[in-house]
This record gives sequence, structure tokens and C-alpha cells, in this order.
Amino acid sequence: MMPKGHDSQLRIVLIDDHTMLREMMREALDVEPDMVVVGDAASGASGIEPCRTEQPDAVLLDADISGESVTETVHAIRAVAPGARILVVSMTDAPVLLRQLLDCGVRGYLIKSVSRTDLVSSIRAVCADDSRIVLHVSADALTHIASAANYPEVLTERELEVLTLVSKAMSNRQISRRLTIAEGTVKRHLGAIFAKLGARTRLEAVNKAIAGGIITPAGQDLYWNP
Repeated sequence: MMPKGHDSQLRIVLIDDHTMLREMMREALDVEPDMVVVGDAASGASGIEPCRTEQPDAVLLDADISGESVTETVHAIRAVAPGARILVVSMTDAPVLLRQLLDCGVRGYLIKSVSRTDLVSSIRAVCADDSRIVLHVSADALTHIASAANYPEVLTERELEVLTLVSKAMSNRQISRRLTIAEGTVKRHLGAIFAKLGARTRLEAVNKAIAGGIITPAGQDLYWNP
């Protein structure tokens, strides 16, 4: 399928072994004026060729194709289409697999229950910014990723949860309700976070954590659906 005549369109390849889902994604993306699906395949093995010939801007890759290693497919796509942003879609957000795929260079990880709006915005986001990573994952997966970042020993798991919610501009009361802990406990965690990071304010703590790779900047390169 050739582009619809606009040089600014994002060219996309779909790789998924479910024909109906692939067709639904094609229909959802082809109606967008700035997107066009230029190829699709039912397996990673057969999806390498359209990636090589079409040199797409983005590839939507199913992580759950039977009999295939999604990490091997990612490496193969990156070898033939180094400019393609790979977004993995999956039924689950297993933290170990998520970490492996991020290490392989994928630019997005989305649960298949994600909305059409979020799917489209995720593709646009990673194509607009070469440093952006988009995640639509659970709170547990997010915490695991944060704790496995560059400095995992700096903050406890609970402190990571609190700081991540602070980065989403949540108040102490909102955080206490989200985590089902007392508001005073939130304040104590924040005190410990400030001390460990050498920060005096919530904003400074968030900025230092982002700079150190401890958390991902909410609202910029992270889309989190708890």
C-alpha cells in the first residue's frame, strides 16, 4: 500500500499474528491524516521484508507471536530499518520482558487494551522526539522499571512509588489515597527522598530523579495507565 500523497505522513508497518486485530489497527491508523500503513505481516519473520523495503517511521510489533522471540525480532528490525521506532504491543506487561525490550531499544510498550486515541498519540510521540519512550503499563511494571534504573539502590520501592506520583503532580492526600497509606506516611517518605537526593522541594527531587535515571518524566516520555 502506497502513501496517500503527503510527505509528512508517518509510515507504519504492522506485525501481528491475529488477522482481525491487524485489520482493525490498519483501519484505525489509516483514517489519521498524518499516518499510513505501508505494510503488514502475520509474523516477525515475514515482517522483516516490509521493514527493509518500506523503511517505516514506526513498527507496531506483537510481543506474543507463537514460536518467535520478540527480542530477536526487534534486533532484526533494527538491523534492516535502523530509523524505525518500534512499539511493542502485548496482552501483558511482564516487568522482565519489558526491561529486556527497553534494553533492546524499543520506543514504546503498550497493553493491547489501550485505546485507539492512546495508540495514535503514542506513535506520534515517539516519532516526534528521538528521546521519547512511551509506556502504557501497570503501576507494578512501572515501579519495577524504575527500581531497575541506573541507581536502584538510592530509593526504596515505596519511595519510588511516592516520587513517581509526585512527578504526576499529585498532592500528598491524593498519593495517600492511591497507595492506601496515611498522609503522614507520605510526608515521611518525601522527607527520606529529599534527604537521599539532596533536594529541598518536590520539583527539585523529581528533576534530580529524572536526571539520574531513577524515574521517567511523567507527561513527557511516559504515558502511564494505572
